[in-house]
Amino acid sequence: MTDPIIRFDKVAKRFGDISVLDGLDFTVSRGEKVTIIGPSGSGKSTILRILMTLEDISDGTVWVDGEPLWHEKAGEDRLKRASEAHLHKMRGKLGMVFQSFNLFPHMTVLRNITEAPVQVLGLSKPEAKDRAMGLLDMVGLSDHAEKYPHQMSGGQQQRVAIARALAMRPDILLFDEPTSALDPELVGEVQEVIRKLAYEHDLTMLLVTHEMRFAREISDRVCFIDKGSVHEEGAPEDLFTAPQQPRTQEFLRAVLDG
Repeated sequence: MTDPIIRFDKVAKRFGDISVLDGLDFTVSRGEKVTIIGPSGSGKSTILRILMTLEDISDGTVWVDGEPLWHEKAGEDRLKRASEAHLHKMRGKLGMVFQSFNLFPHMTVLRNITEAPVQVLGLSKPEAKDRAMGLLDMVGLSDHAEKYPHQMSGGQQQRVAIARALAMRPDILLFDEPTSALDPELVGEVQEVIRKLAYEHDLTMLLVTHEMRFAREISDRVCFIDKGSVHEEGAPEDLFTAPQQPRTQEFLRAVLDG
């Protein structure tokens, strides 16, 4: 069995006296589609923010593609805190789609997608445009390249955000509640793009969502997290149909019946 592409080894995250992650052990295999579910405040989004280096860790080690994320190797058996250069290199392995789109309002859709490949990856503008147009076609927005974000619906903006993340050719794609800011009638169009990515591409995907039926449909594995640790995980059919832990049963009753 190959080493996991993501591994949290006894990771803790504290904000003052508040512990958000408590000795978290968690792995994701290469090419696996994993959904994290759990109540508000359980630490779900913090996991993604740590992977994107938006939040530092308090204890433990995070490994991405065989390398420590928040540390650097210092000799055979020792780790030191990561330099900014190391963090910059590691960020290139991951892409993230936020719940609030985070598009640049003063840039066209095309430039939103091409800016980072040109500035960070060093692509020429024609190369970046070709890549962007291919991705816009994939998300069904090839005729919107010259529009600005304010001229588009929330669902369209989120599809642009997915294309923008993919333009960096990440090994791992993270989704933080990607449909929670959308009007209900727009949720389906974003889910369809994520579904297409899950079924047709060999990406590793880690998704935080409150959409339980969608999680059941696209995931290889679902992890229920509460109070900063994994309470239960398994194949979607097993976890949603016959959860073993009382806390998982209680949570699923509340969200599925509510």
